[in-house]
Amino acid sequence: MNIGDKVRLLHGKEEGIVRKVSSGGRIEVEIEDGFIIPALKTEVVIIAAAEKSYFGESEPPKTVESPLPISAPKDQGLYLAFLPINDQQLSLYVINDSNQEYLVHASEVYGTNHRTLLASTLTKGEHKKFDDRMIRDMEEWPSFLLRFIPIQSKLEKAIPPFERQLKMRATQFFKHLSKAPILGKNVYLFAMERSTQELDIKNLNEELSQIKPTPAPIKVKKPSRSIDLHIEALHNQPDQLSNSEKMRIQLEVFEKNLNQAIAAGMDEITFIHGIGNGVLRKEIHKRLSQIGNIKYFQDTQKDQWGYGATLVRIS
Repeated sequence: MNIGDKVRLLHGKEEGIVRKVSSGGRIEVEIEDGFIIPALKTEVVIIAAAEKSYFGESEPPKTVESPLPISAPKDQGLYLAFLPINDQQLSLYVINDSNQEYLVHASEVYGTNHRTLLASTLTKGEHKKFDDRMIRDMEEWPSFLLRFIPIQSKLEKAIPPFERQLKMRATQFFKHLSKAPILGKNVYLFAMERSTQELDIKNLNEELSQIKPTPAPIKVKKPSRSIDLHIEALHNQPDQLSNSEKMRIQLEVFEKNLNQAIAAGMDEITFIHGIGNGVLRKEIHKRLSQIGNIKYFQDTQKDQWGYGATLVRIS
């Protein structure tokens, strides 16, 4: 995969041009609206020139108006908004488009660690900026946790507090373009709907009585103890594939069989990747080094494969 290649995201509808190729299998893609989004090479596929000649040119997209803000009841009109500053940077805002005043606490979450980004009062009709982020780093962004505590200045029925935690993914993030209430600008908008509800004990007991026993867990089929990753063994027309497509197929088979081996309780599995230019072996070793329940991995069967096979010991 090279700079200038036209690619399509495997898990989304976005298409764009590769603008940067980084180490570690990461690339940056400029999509049609001019934004740069990060992705892994394994998450995209090259759109070959032959594809257009075979399927024909697609119809130009129809012009549509920007979608309306995400709807929510007036006592739940709270939003997290990402306002584009330029094609590289976003500003983060929390918006209160409700008739209720709230105490707002926003933080970023790294596992069990939190860092506070905002702790403030948010009156009705108010918005507050609390951070800036680079678009290219989206896949490395931590989760955002927002907590909302209603401020009730008179004696009335209690409104329960609630919270919302979000992890942004590029394939979904760019589908949330909308005009923000209060802020009045085009942003990537996420509704912070109430997640806490009062329990109806009677209805809850009725629902519990209707729950069927949990079925027995599905047994995972064990993969072979030795997996051949040579592209000739995985595809019937390997000569028609680009190098990036071959790598993508090989890594998908590697990850699928490794996950099955772990789920099935296997203690070891061997991947035969060949020697070649060493790129596939290096990528497999890199991914194995990032998995916690791998005891160790090593080159194996050197008498037969040289450095073309890797043994994985599973903890």
